Amino acid sequence: MMGTSVKKHFLSGLLWPMLLWSFGLQAQYGPLYPYLYPKGTTTQLMVDSKPFIILGGELGNSSFTSLEYMEPIWPRLQAMNLNTVLAPVYWELIEPREGVFDFTLMDELIFEARKHDLRLVLLWFGSWKNSMSSHVPGWVKKDPFRFPRAEDDQGQRQEILSPFSFDNQDADRKAFRALMEHLKAVDGHTHTVIMIQPENEIGMLPVARDHSALANEKFDADVPDELMNYLTRNKSSLVPEFRAVWEKNGYKTTGNWEEVFGKGSHTDEIFMAWYYAKYTNAIIETGKAAYPLPMFVNAALNRPGREPGTGYPSAGPLPHLLDVWRAGGPDIDFFSPDFYNPRFRHWNDLYTRQNNPLFIPEHRFDNTVAAKALFSIGHYKSMGFSPFSIESKAQPEQEELGKAYALIDQLMPLITAHHGNNKIEGVLLDKNSPDTTLQFGKYEFTVKHSHTLGWEGESNNEVWEPAGAIIVRTGPDEFYLAGSGVVITFANTGDPGYRVGILKNEEGRMEEGRWRVIRHLNGDQTHQGRHIRIFRGAYAIQRFELYSY
Repeated sequence: MMGTSVKKHFLSGLLWPMLLWSFGLQAQYGPLYPYLYPKGTTTQLMVDSKPFIILGGELGNSSFTSLEYMEPIWPRLQAMNLNTVLAPVYWELIEPREGVFDFTLMDELIFEARKHDLRLVLLWFGSWKNSMSSHVPGWVKKDPFRFPRAEDDQGQRQEILSPFSFDNQDADRKAFRALMEHLKAVDGHTHTVIMIQPENEIGMLPVARDHSALANEKFDADVPDELMNYLTRNKSSLVPEFRAVWEKNGYKTTGNWEEVFGKGSHTDEIFMAWYYAKYTNAIIETGKAAYPLPMFVNAALNRPGREPGTGYPSAGPLPHLLDVWRAGGPDIDFFSPDFYNPRFRHWNDLYTRQNNPLFIPEHRFDNTVAAKALFSIGHYKSMGFSPFSIESKAQPEQEELGKAYALIDQLMPLITAHHGNNKIEGVLLDKNSPDTTLQFGKYEFTVKHSHTLGWEGESNNEVWEPAGAIIVRTGPDEFYLAGSGVVITFANTGDPGYRVGILKNEEGRMEEGRWRVIRHLNGDQTHQGRHIRIFRGAYAIQRFELYSY
């Protein structure tokens, strides 16, 4: 029988929106408010009852603070073909005095986003932003006795609210509830805001755990039954790096934190992760009670071989700690990585374990983002992609990200229609990974970076611009290809005695769900029927059909 907490999570996450619809309560909210919907092997974000892929960009931390500053930014966002902006909402600005809320600025900016046909994902800069408590109101900052700070191992207070304080949590919770109640009132029928990220890159610095008196009391107490029951119940499916820690100490199920997990910074981090998760879940639970939009938390990625708290912010929702976060945060819909390192596949593989939906809310705005957007949406079926400081480019209309977004936007109905049935793939190619193979039924695709042809004058460069593409199989022999910098050849693995030929190849556009042919490709454009290609820098969509002979 389903337990109460599981029922609550299931209802708030997926079933409850459907029940609202069934009972006719959509009249209260307008079209069904955004929610997550499992489809096959993936999870879709539903906006106005349709699948939606976020073609996003995150604003710089201080851009969303005045209409005047934002005025020249909106056209830049449109020039890059964004459909969604990730923008902070600041506790210090909405509650300048305790219990007195001012949502004027947020409302004006929501209305501006709506006017420019853009959706919003709001980032709640509440108790923590990049580990620190820099965006809490002045009345919180100036009262460290009522709102205690975390302390290092020398007893020094840090500019970090302690997650062990009920007063800290309660103040944040009340502010977030007020935000969500107001958001429902001003946007519950329009759905400009489609998701919420409560807090930002949670983590403890400059040591692995809080050493305040409140924290020490909890650290010396027994590990909560709630966590131990979760670990025992899910023992066989825990992520291997966390299970190894527990196994090394004998899979103990009772005792304090060091007795169960052993002594060391790894236990300090597990301890903090549990209380960060519990604190954040309390915020989310309260917010969803007011307006149940999808809510996720993000992480500053850990550095391999570095100690928690010194080499990276300790105890955030990192891959090796997600079991702790799941146990402590059942109302969190999913967990997301922020990227400022090159190991894109590695971290995404870790974040998609245990059926965690992938969304990339923050990536350094570099020369890889266009290819990675295509790859993440094609390969991982991600809900979307979003570079940071999206407004920073002087010539946004020339950015390759915008060209990639334009292709994805055209194909969005096709992509979402084929979600979850193993008919979509993505590729990411560069100098170090110049080729890959994909299997679609009887067809094996060998996909190479177009520089490998040696026709573009750049094949000998030390650094290649990355290439990326999405491939959608729409029939037994029919495919759509969207992207840049790829060459595809084919083999028939279902019957090796047959070779594969290109029956038809077209370049075109999707217009209102209909394929419009711009060019029929053959001859030189297919190397006399040998391959399908889109050269690096030329962003295009092609439809092609294969046959065997």
